[in-house]
Amino acid sequence: MASYTTTAHTSLFKSVGLTQAKAAEAAKNVKVANTLRDLIVSYDLTEAHLDEKQGTLVTALAGQLVKAESVEPSEQEFAIKAILQGKLKSVDQVNAAVKYLETHRAPIDETEFDTECGVGFSISSEELLNSVMSYIRENAVTGWPNLGPAISGVKGSPALRWANPLEVKNAVEKVFTETFGAKEAAKPKAKVIQDPKKEKIPQATMSEVDVGSSRRTVFEEGFLGALHKPGENPQTSPELREQHLRTTGAQVWTRFPPEPNGYLHIGHSKAIFVNFGYAAHHGGKCYLRFDDTNPEKEEARYFESIIEVVRWLGFEPWKITYSSDYFDQLYDLAIELIKRDKAYVCHCTQEQIKADRGEKVSVPKACVHRTRPVQESLDEFIKMKDGYYRPKEANLRMKMDLTDGNPQMWDLTAYRVLDAGHHRTKDKWKIYPTYDYTHCLVDSFENISHSLCTTEFIASRQSYEWLCDALDVYKPRQSEFGRLNLQGTINSKRKILQLVDEGYVSGWDDPRLYTLIALRRRGVPPGAILSFVSTLGVSTAASNIQIARFEQTVRQYLEGSAPRLFMVLRPLKVTIENVPEDYLVMVDKPFHPKNPQLGSSQIPFTRTIYIDADDFRLEDSKDYFRLAPGKSVGLFQAPYPITCTSYKTDSATGEVTEVFCRLEDSGPPPKPKAYIQWVAEHAPSGSPVRVDETRIFYPLFKSDNPLAAVPDFKADINPNSMEVIKGALVEVSFWPLAKRSIADALEEARARAAKAKAVPGAVAHDAGTPDVVPEQLVGKECVRFQGLRVAYLAVDSDSRMGALEESSDVTPGRRQGDYLVLNRIASLKEDAGKGM
Repeated sequence: MASYTTTAHTSLFKSVGLTQAKAAEAAKNVKVANTLRDLIVSYDLTEAHLDEKQGTLVTALAGQLVKAESVEPSEQEFAIKAILQGKLKSVDQVNAAVKYLETHRAPIDETEFDTECGVGFSISSEELLNSVMSYIRENAVTGWPNLGPAISGVKGSPALRWANPLEVKNAVEKVFTETFGAKEAAKPKAKVIQDPKKEKIPQATMSEVDVGSSRRTVFEEGFLGALHKPGENPQTSPELREQHLRTTGAQVWTRFPPEPNGYLHIGHSKAIFVNFGYAAHHGGKCYLRFDDTNPEKEEARYFESIIEVVRWLGFEPWKITYSSDYFDQLYDLAIELIKRDKAYVCHCTQEQIKADRGEKVSVPKACVHRTRPVQESLDEFIKMKDGYYRPKEANLRMKMDLTDGNPQMWDLTAYRVLDAGHHRTKDKWKIYPTYDYTHCLVDSFENISHSLCTTEFIASRQSYEWLCDALDVYKPRQSEFGRLNLQGTINSKRKILQLVDEGYVSGWDDPRLYTLIALRRRGVPPGAILSFVSTLGVSTAASNIQIARFEQTVRQYLEGSAPRLFMVLRPLKVTIENVPEDYLVMVDKPFHPKNPQLGSSQIPFTRTIYIDADDFRLEDSKDYFRLAPGKSVGLFQAPYPITCTSYKTDSATGEVTEVFCRLEDSGPPPKPKAYIQWVAEHAPSGSPVRVDETRIFYPLFKSDNPLAAVPDFKADINPNSMEVIKGALVEVSFWPLAKRSIADALEEARARAAKAKAVPGAVAHDAGTPDVVPEQLVGKECVRFQGLRVAYLAVDSDSRMGALEESSDVTPGRRQGDYLVLNRIASLKEDAGKGM
C-alpha cells in the first residue's frame, strides 16, 4: 500500500465526514492514522457518504483496533457495517463492540453482539421499576438516606448499563417514595451532652459565608473591587435602567453559564468562585444557567455532574435555568432584528464565509446576501425554522460593522440549522441560536448586573453590547478576568477523552486528572480548592500556577482539620517477648495534638505490634535514631519504649520478617532519641485495619507543558504516575471515624439544602432539571485523615465498606466482602521529584 503523508491522511479522513480539525488530529497518531486509512480503503468508505458522527465513530474504531490484541478483518467489517447501519451510535458502543470482537470470531452472533453493545436497547418503565425494586430488596436498602448509593448501584448494574441515567434516577426516586413514603426534611435533633471523645468532626467543606478573610478581601480589592455598582452600566434609554433596578432591587445579580458538554475542571472553580462569591459577598443572587444551544454535544450526565460540583464546592444557585428556556423569545428577537435590517439570511458555504471574513487576519468582504431585502430574509428565516434547509445550507447572520477592526463585529452567525433533537425542546426546533447571539440576550432577560467571564471574551464585549443596543433591550455590563491554569495538566475535553479512551487514565474522575470530579475522588476538600482560588486573587492577568502551589494549599488546609491516625505503609511484625500473650493496655490518643475539637480515641497496645519496615535496619549508625539490634526506640503514645533483642529473616531472600523486642517497663526506662508509630494486633477490637490498596499518585505528565511535547501531549505522559501499595495497616479507630465523617457530612449537606430551599424567590426546578440530593454530595472521599508520617489520605470510591450502610447503633468494623482503598490526597511536605 502506498505511503501516506500527514497531509494526505488529513485529506483522506475529511472524505469520511471528519472536520479539518478532527482529521488533522487523527493524522497525528501514526498507528491510528494507518489503521483508519486501512479501514477507509478496505471498505470503500469514501463512497459511503458518511456524516461527521459516523466518521468520528470509524475513527474511534481505529483507535480501539490499535489497542486490541486480535480483531480479524471479517470482524472489523462487521463493526464497520454496524456503524454504517446506524446500530452503533456512540463511542461507548464502539468500544464495547471491539471488546466483544476480540473474543468472538466470525460468524458473529448478531443477537449476542447487539446485547453486549447496547444496540436497540430499550426498557419499559415497568421493567425499570422492577429492576430498581429488586435492587432495593437484594441490598436491604433501608430508606431515603441511602438514595445516592442506590442510584449509583442501580446505574452500575450490568443489565442497565445502556439505560438513560435520568430515567434510572427518576425510577429510583419513585420506588423510594412508594416504599419509604414521601421524603421529609430532616427533623431537628434533641440536644444531647456529647462525649468529648466523639465530638463532631469539622468537615472540610465551605459555604459562601465561611471562606475566611482572604476570600473577603478578594471581592473588595483589585479587579472585583473596581467593578461598577448595579445600575451604572449605560443603557440606550433611562427606562431600561429603571426597569432593571426595580426587578433586581439594585442587587448584584450574576450567573455561572457552563456548556453541558463535559466535566468541569480546576479552571472552572475560579469562575464558580467569582460569580457565586461576588454575588454572595454583596448580598445578591447567582443563577446557574446551562448554555444548552448545541444539542449535538450535550449529554444528560454533564448536567447532573455540573449541578453536583457547584453544590459540592459549597454554593447553592438561586435558580437553575437553561438558555433553551428562552428559545421562543430569542426567535422573536431574531425576527425583530431582521425587521430592523440588522440581520440577513446567508446561503454561503462555511469556506466562503471564512474567506469573506478574511480568516480574521485581512479586511472582510460583504456577503453577497447582505443586501437582500428584509422581507426576503424574513421568508428565508421562516423556511430555516420550518426545516426547509439542511445543516450548513442557510444561516442567519447579524449585519454588524465590517469596517470595524474587531473580527467579532464582522457579521457573526446568529442562527444555524441543526438536524438534532434537544434534551429539553425535543424536535420542536430545526434551528438553534449561537453563543454570540444567545449569551448577551439571556443575560438581559435574567437582568444580570455583572456578566463576569474570562479574558478570551474581551473582543466579544463589543458584539455583546452591539446586539443589546440593536434591539433596545437592557444591556448588562461584561467584565473579564484572567483564567486559572495549572501547569503540568490538561484541561481540554477532547484531550482528556483521548486519555480515557486510550487507557492512560481510568475515567474522567481518575485522581491524576484535574477535573473537579477527579479532585473530589482523590479526596481534595472543596474548601481547599476555594482557599487556593481566593489566595490567588482576581485580576485581568491569567494565573499560570505550578501544581506545587496547589498542593501546598491543600496541605495547609488539611493540617488543622484532618484527624491523625497511626498507619504503617509496609508492615513489619514486632513481638514483645517479656509480656504475656494476653497483655493489653488501652491507650488514649488524641486525633490531633493541636485541635482538641477533633476528639480522641482508644487503641489497643498488645504483645504483637506492627511498625513500618523503614523504621528498622540491621546496621546502626550515629545519625540513625530508630530501631536496630540492641537499640531502643519510643512508640508514639505507648507507655514504654522497646529495645530490639533479635530478629528473624527469610532464608531465601534475607529480608527481615519479624523483630523481637523487650518492653522497658521495669526500672528507669532508657530515654529514646526518636519515636515511631505502630499498630497493634488485637482481634477482639478488630485491630489493625487492613488496607487492601493504598494508591500513591504522582504527576500524570513529566513536564510543566505537556502540549509542547512532540509528536503530541501523550509523549509527555509519566509511565509511573501511580503506585499501588497493598497490605498497609491503620489503627482501629479508623472505623468509627469513617462512620462519623459520613454522618456529619450528610447532616451538613441536608442543612444546606434546607436553607437553600428557604431562600425567598428561589423556585423549585422543573422536572427536566436533575435534582441533586444531599446524599450525592457525600461520598466515601469525606473520610479523610493524616496517616501519621505517611500522607494525607481519603477513602476511594472503589472501596466497599459495609459498616457505612449500617445504622448508627451498630459498632463499625470490617465486614465480609469489604475492600478498602485509600488515595493519597497530598504528601506531608513538598516532594519536588514526585508531587502529589
